[in-house]
Amino acid sequence: MSWPTWLPLRNDLQQLTPYGAPQLASDASMNTNENPYPPSIELQKAITEAVGKVAGTLNRYPDRDALKLRAGLSLYINEGNSTEFGFENIWAANGSNEIIQSLFLAFGSGLAIGFTPSYSMHSIIAKVTGTKFINGQRNTDFTFNLDIATREIFQHSPTLTFVTTPNNPTGDVISFDDIKALAEVVKIQGGLLIVDEAYSEFSSEKSAVTLIDKNPHVVVIRTMSKAFAFAGARVGYLIADSAVVDAMLLVRLPYHLSAITQAAALVALDYRVQLLSNVEALVAARKELEKSLMKLGLTTVPSEANFILFSGFTISAPQLWAQLLEKGVLIRDVGLSSYLRVTVGNDAENKTFIKALTQIL
Repeated sequence: MSWPTWLPLRNDLQQLTPYGAPQLASDASMNTNENPYPPSIELQKAITEAVGKVAGTLNRYPDRDALKLRAGLSLYINEGNSTEFGFENIWAANGSNEIIQSLFLAFGSGLAIGFTPSYSMHSIIAKVTGTKFINGQRNTDFTFNLDIATREIFQHSPTLTFVTTPNNPTGDVISFDDIKALAEVVKIQGGLLIVDEAYSEFSSEKSAVTLIDKNPHVVVIRTMSKAFAFAGARVGYLIADSAVVDAMLLVRLPYHLSAITQAAALVALDYRVQLLSNVEALVAARKELEKSLMKLGLTTVPSEANFILFSGFTISAPQLWAQLLEKGVLIRDVGLSSYLRVTVGNDAENKTFIKALTQIL
């Protein structure tokens, strides 16, 4: 866009456009990998009660370091991974994007590398924070290639190495053995290995958090937005060696997590069994959606997340995206030629999507 001459916007930002998927009215909103199941009435009441208790203290700043929330998150991680993390190993923020930004602010003095296509906010936040980002390669089918990654890490000597598993926008998972081997490569080369596990709960693969005890240079990013169906609350967190968390204290904004956010997130953790019960249903729905797409003659990228990247249609991706929107279905054009991404919705949304797609094709 054209900026006024009087505005001293940094030169390296002037060609950028704001990040964000379209927020448009639709019968089936399936473009941002949200969990389609809203909080239960029981959970809504519990959150309302917790927020009500906090409301009387909003004249005071919240717990600056969110100690109760971080302790709760550590218990959740320990339950699923047989680990022994404490609050000192957890840092929480307003969504995983703030976690990513804090990592760049603290450690982005050198180069960063990610293996694309992957989560675009890694490179965008690198740009905004003044860190050069290298787009490393994947295989032609989008899968991760350890040999290529190893070669490029030794070639570029990055301070920050990003991998996303399950990967967004492709949905494929990097094996735990490959993550473990990559950790050894980064240990030799130096720097941090950042493993973005935003969709981890939808996958059966072992989590990289189990590597941290013997590999303090490994940092794992998680979110409550997806499996916890808590996107509107904006809670992301990292699991890391306590030295990494101490560095977050240097770059965090004062009182960055509101008292209301902390209260709501603690209630969600109390209700984690109820919230996570929908994960199995979404995985089953993903498999059925893949079958429906293949029956239409389309091809899908194997996914272990709550979305599917698909191809095989004869018109352009932007054309198909627009025609689906005309029929009330909003999915995502991720910028990959001949591919579109659809979030797994509830039963009605999935049926609406397949019906619209069938009519178009």
